[in-house]
Amino acid sequence: MNQADLPRWATAFALPLLNLLSALLVAAGVIYLLGESPVESLGILLNAAVFNPEGLGYTLFYAATFIFTGLSVSIAMQAGLFNIGSEGQMYLGGLGLTLVLLAFDASLPAWLLIPLAIAGSAIFGAAWAFLPGYLQAKRGSHVVVTTIMFNFIAASLMNYIIVSFLIPAGEQNTASRVFADSAWLPKLNGMLPVLGETPLNISFIMALLALVIYGVAVWRTTWGYQLRATGLNQHAAHYAGISISKTIIIAMMISGALAGLASVNSVMGSTHYLGLNFPAGAGFIGIAVALMGRQHPIGILLSSILFGALIQGGFDLSLEKPNIPTETFIFIQGLIILFCGAMENLYAPAISALLKRKEK
Repeated sequence: MNQADLPRWATAFALPLLNLLSALLVAAGVIYLLGESPVESLGILLNAAVFNPEGLGYTLFYAATFIFTGLSVSIAMQAGLFNIGSEGQMYLGGLGLTLVLLAFDASLPAWLLIPLAIAGSAIFGAAWAFLPGYLQAKRGSHVVVTTIMFNFIAASLMNYIIVSFLIPAGEQNTASRVFADSAWLPKLNGMLPVLGETPLNISFIMALLALVIYGVAVWRTTWGYQLRATGLNQHAAHYAGISISKTIIIAMMISGALAGLASVNSVMGSTHYLGLNFPAGAGFIGIAVALMGRQHPIGILLSSILFGALIQGGFDLSLEKPNIPTETFIFIQGLIILFCGAMENLYAPAISALLKRKEK
């Protein structure tokens, strides 16, 4: 039984919800085995990540990054590609915006500097995704393999560039200098003071706009139709006059640009310098966001908030419950990927049987 045999509400809502509940149920069992109450732990997590206004601000801050990486993976999936390289593309996006800021933050006003830096992040991310897309389209090299390799190359390249060129003289921290104040993204607590002193910034609004643009472009344009047709059946798309290689390359470059934009939130909105390991696994979380969100804008938004809540709530929970290490939440993320990815059709036969029984 596959999803094509089920109504849309079942594939878009019921299956993801059941898969999520299954992952959380297994996680609850693990927390119980660690000697803690799953119900009490869930209450602490929700209070820290959702009900507390400042905690909610941090949740949305993390979610902004995950929206971009989730969109990065999703746009590639629409073309039938599995881009596992969002982490490396986010790395290069951070490098792109940093080079712009280090060159011009002392001379350009904020209204010009910030858009230029954002454009730099998208261009560098797209450029890093171009070669895997080209190799897939023109040489048949599988994009999963090339993007994984490019993640390691990006990490090594960033280490070399930061250590060799960007560390200020006399500094020990492996990071660039702090950007000028004109390069800092405006925070949202000015409009929403209830959120407290959190790093939540206008990149969250950018992420929401990106969701809208993604939805319109994929489902309301000719290009979006060509993209989805390529992902569903390349042979049929080819006979319909669609250039498969062009579609793949463009999809990968857009995917890379979105991953590059994910760096804006953390580098320009929080740390205000480029440091090693700043993606912190956000590119890989984007895979879970795309799978769980079914590559739909609303699903991506909700999934991103969920993973943001897991990270924010997990910090507080591990402090209050020392028996629950922070690594537990990496395990929970893995469970969500397992149930929403490899086992996404686990409940499809049961739902189908239930629907057929009601029809009789």
